[in-house]
Amino acid sequence: MQTLPGFRDFYPVDFAARRYIFEGWRRVARSYGFVEYEGPTLESVDLYRKKSGGELVGQLFDFTDKGKREVALRPEMTPTLARMVAAKERDFKKPIKWFSMGSFYRYEKQQDGRLREFAQLNCDLFGDHSVAGEAEMIALAIDLFRTFGLTEKDFYVRINDRRVWEHFLSERGVTTERSEEFLQIIDKLEREREEVNVAKLATFGIALPELREFLARPAPILESLAVALADRGLQDFVRFDATIVRGLAYYTGVVFEVFATAHGRALAGGGRYDDLIKTLSDGSVDLPALGFAVGDVVLEKVLRATPHAAEKLEAAIRADHAPQVFGVIADETRRAEAVKLFSELRREGLRVDYPLAAMKVGKQFQLAEQAGAPFAIVVGAEWPQVKVKTLATREERVVPGESSGLLSLVR
Repeated sequence: MQTLPGFRDFYPVDFAARRYIFEGWRRVARSYGFVEYEGPTLESVDLYRKKSGGELVGQLFDFTDKGKREVALRPEMTPTLARMVAAKERDFKKPIKWFSMGSFYRYEKQQDGRLREFAQLNCDLFGDHSVAGEAEMIALAIDLFRTFGLTEKDFYVRINDRRVWEHFLSERGVTTERSEEFLQIIDKLEREREEVNVAKLATFGIALPELREFLARPAPILESLAVALADRGLQDFVRFDATIVRGLAYYTGVVFEVFATAHGRALAGGGRYDDLIKTLSDGSVDLPALGFAVGDVVLEKVLRATPHAAEKLEAAIRADHAPQVFGVIADETRRAEAVKLFSELRREGLRVDYPLAAMKVGKQFQLAEQAGAPFAIVVGAEWPQVKVKTLATREERVVPGESSGLLSLVR
């Protein structure tokens, strides 16, 4: 039996890598004042039909449940989050700053860096419509990658504002009903063959050279955001690019994507979606909103392919698996005392391992080194004293066999 296409088994070393990513995400999000939440894995299909656009609806893992409801495994978090905020927004001070981490599901073709089940970090800000809020969110996205050792040479953020294209289309008499169709062309402009782009643009009465000329112009609407990011010292991480529009229908203003420089792949993306809360609440709640998501699949691939980031990742995996202390029982007549001591250290929060069966002392030290433990505590004939051995230097100290005294030596 094998896993289903696009799904993964996480053996301990794989799970340690995921935990490293999750802990980095959580640490940085909390440092920006965001608090964690969660929503259901299963939602009504209608939530995505109305809020996410046709392309994503076609990728749903959907079915009819036993109550004859059309339901789907969540493909993204924003519609769920918007529903939650709309229901209880009066209970929270503004701005609302929330983040979540969990699994998501899209029934799409499995390919390099894209799976049908993936983990994702979602960060969202509600109740703020300022440029400062937009700069804060982009700064958070940047720091989420810097925490893993990536630098401005490894990734950058491409930023645009959908209102740039609204103005462009309005000047050319393109109706609002066709705007999403046009933005899909822009979204795929760099990946599509030129003759295909020419043919698609012709249906709007727009020539490709005209479009290229427009793309080369600076966008005045983004000048204040550029200043706010420069004030944070982040100008080397950002580029303003009108081809970034994001594919989902609910975006209304600033949009951005994080790209891996050497891989040419998107690592994260998001933007402003000011109308979604109002739509979900039938107009009873109207809150500006801004958010982005980061997936784990491509991020881990980029970390492993970037030497200085890969070194941090591997060190984290080793530390995740290694006990902080390895207990060596040199005298089996003292096993009961040793087990009690090791148990006390565990209750104090230390990761402690020791052999469950009697074995030679040399073999126990070999296991300690193989496990990567920095310290060994030897319980033997000296009891009620023990030896604390630093395995890297072979230095030994004889101390009382009490957990309170040992903690300061082995933490």
